[in-house]
Amino acid sequence: MQMQAPIAAKARRPWLLIVPALLFLIVFFVLPLVDNGLRSVAGDAGEWTGARYVTLLTDSFYLRVTFETVLLSAGVTLICVIIGYPVAYFLVRKAGRWAGVVVFLLIAPLLTSIIMRTFGWQVLFARRGLVNNLLVDQLGVISSPLRLTNSPEIAVAALVHVLVPFMVLAIATVLQSVDRRLEESAKILGAGRWRAFWEVTLPLSMDGIGTGAILVFMIANGSFVTLVLLGGGIQTLPLLIYQQFNTTRDFGMASAMSTILLVIAVFCLFLQLRLVRRQGA
Repeated sequence: MQMQAPIAAKARRPWLLIVPALLFLIVFFVLPLVDNGLRSVAGDAGEWTGARYVTLLTDSFYLRVTFETVLLSAGVTLICVIIGYPVAYFLVRKAGRWAGVVVFLLIAPLLTSIIMRTFGWQVLFARRGLVNNLLVDQLGVISSPLRLTNSPEIAVAALVHVLVPFMVLAIATVLQSVDRRLEESAKILGAGRWRAFWEVTLPLSMDGIGTGAILVFMIANGSFVTLVLLGGGIQTLPLLIYQQFNTTRDFGMASAMSTILLVIAVFCLFLQLRLVRRQGA
């Protein structure tokens, strides 16, 4: 009995290592979320009400904004998959000694402030920016500058520029674990290079595509600064939340919108867990 007590105490000690992290999450993550949820259902007279959620889920304006938010995030995610997969494949299979350079080029945009990156896009595509100066003064292709900034296309391009590295790194991590002998076996059995890729490599890397897609979707879903400076009229939930806080001062409605964004993020995490379980089955 005297020996069992020290053993039990030693068994409990590793759990003490996570106490600081748990306290940090509770204070700076859980409690703010609880406060945000309470604000979203608190009425003006102190009663509980779900009227804000009814408005968000039934009013055509808020439904359109929510749909536009999800559509923008899905579009950015799809473009990142199309661009990111070939880059990840090149990084893992073809880069060789240049892999470090490729990784640096991928991470370099993330080392710059998002505001500086966004202003960089404005410098490139403004009416007197580098692109218009090249087209008008140097090449003479057009007679007057084009209106390229403050458009949905530039906003999407800026988001893709920021989020592609997350997609590439997620896919590359999984591609590194794919056994190349499986591809060689498929080629020995008569499959060509493309067929071996479509039937062996691509299915085995779907876990990386799914993880990268969910990560990119969640970040794009909450993007704010890029859309404010380059959005060109795009209306999304983060922008609407900002307006509610700073213009109308309706903190309850802003909290309800934040909860909707949280639900979308949780749903994405649920999809990721289902994908991981399916791949591990």
